[in-house]
Amino acid sequence: MWAASCLASCCAACACDACRTVVSGISRRSARIAYCGLFALSLIVSWILREVAAPLMEKLPWINTFKNAPSREWFETDAVLRVSLGNFLFFTILSLMMVGVKNQKDPRDNIHHGGWMMKIICWCILVIFMFFLPNEIISFYEAISKFGSGFFLLIQVVLLLDFVHGWNDKWVGYDEQFWYIALLVVSLVCYVATFAFSGLLFHFFTPSGQDCGLNTFFIVMTLICAFLFAIIALHPAINGSILPASVISLYCMYLCYSGLASEPRDYECNGLHKHSRAVSTSTMTLGLLTTVLSVVYSGVRAGSSTTLLSPPGSPHAGSGKPLLPLDKADEHEEKEKSKPVTYSYSFFHIIFSLASMYSAMLLTGWSTSVGESGKLVDVGWPSVWVRIVTGWATASLYIWSLLAPIMFPDREF
Repeated sequence: MWAASCLASCCAACACDACRTVVSGISRRSARIAYCGLFALSLIVSWILREVAAPLMEKLPWINTFKNAPSREWFETDAVLRVSLGNFLFFTILSLMMVGVKNQKDPRDNIHHGGWMMKIICWCILVIFMFFLPNEIISFYEAISKFGSGFFLLIQVVLLLDFVHGWNDKWVGYDEQFWYIALLVVSLVCYVATFAFSGLLFHFFTPSGQDCGLNTFFIVMTLICAFLFAIIALHPAINGSILPASVISLYCMYLCYSGLASEPRDYECNGLHKHSRAVSTSTMTLGLLTTVLSVVYSGVRAGSSTTLLSPPGSPHAGSGKPLLPLDKADEHEEKEKSKPVTYSYSFFHIIFSLASMYSAMLLTGWSTSVGESGKLVDVGWPSVWVRIVTGWATASLYIWSLLAPIMFPDREF
C-alpha cells in the first residue's frame, strides 16, 4: 500500500513537471498552435467519454432524472455536449476578454499569449463543472449548437474563397510564363479530379435497380455549378480566372461526397452500407481529424487574412511620436510594445467557440439521429443536408464574388 502510494505520488509529480515544461515552452509564435492543441484535446476527451462515460452518468441523479431511463446513446450524446459546452464557454470568455485589443502594449496581449498553466486549469474546471448542470441547459445548448455549427461552416467557406482569390492574385502578380503555366496545370488537375470524383459518386451512390433520384439530383446540381463557375469566370465582362473556379468546383464536389457518405448505412442508395464496420472507425477518425485541420486552418488564416479577420482600427503604420524624447533602448522597447496585433484575438477565439459546437454535432450525428447512426460520426439525414446546403452556399458566395463588382461598380469588394 505504501509503495503504491509513493508510486502514485511520483507519477503525479512527473506529470506536473511535464505539463510545466510544455507550458513554459509556449512562445508568442506558438500560442495559436497551443490553442489548436487544447481544442484537439477537447475532441479526444469528448470521444473517450462518448465511449465510456454512459454507465457512470446513468447513476448521477441530477442527470438521470427520468422515470424510464433513456437509451445508452442518450447518455453518450449528453457527455459529448457537456464537454463541448465547457469548451465553448472557455473560448467565449477569452473572446469577450480580448475585444478591442489593438496593439501589443495592451495588458490583455499577455493574457492571450501566456498564462497557460492557469488556462489549462480553468479549462478543466469548466469541463468538470458542466457535468453538474441540469439537463435543460444542455438541451438549450444542443439547440443553439446547430446554428453555431452552420455559422462555423459559413466562415470556413468565406476563408476558402479569400484564400483561393489570394492564391490566384499572387501567381498572376508574378507575371511570368512559368506561373501562368502552373496556374493552368493546377486548374486542369482540379477539373479532372472533379469530374473523376463525380463518376465515383454516380457509381457508389446511384446503384442500378434502386430509385436514387435524390442522390442523382445532388450530384448533377454540383456538376452544373462546376460548369457555371467556368462560364462566368471566363466571361469577358467578368475577366476572372480559371484557378479559383476549378478549386471551388473540386471543393463543392467533395462536400457533395461528404453529404452522400453521411446517409444512413441502411439506406439502399448509400454504396458504403456494405462496408459499414470498416467505415465506422475510419469515419470517426477522419471526422475528428478533418475538424482539427479545419480549425487549425481557420486559426492560421486569422493571422493572415486582411479582409475578414484583421482587428478593427488596427494601424499598419506607427503612431505619433512621444512628447519627450526617449533613449535608444527605451525607444526600441516602446516600439516593440506599440506594434499593432496582426489578427483579431477576439475573432480567433470565436472560431474555436463555434468549432466546439461543430465538433459536438459531428460526434453526435447532429444530436437527432444518434439511434439511427449508432457509433458512426457525422451520419444521418441532418448531416447530409448540412453538407449539401454548405456546398450550395459555397457556390452562391463564389458566384456572388464574381458578379458583385459588375453589378455594383461603385462599391469595393
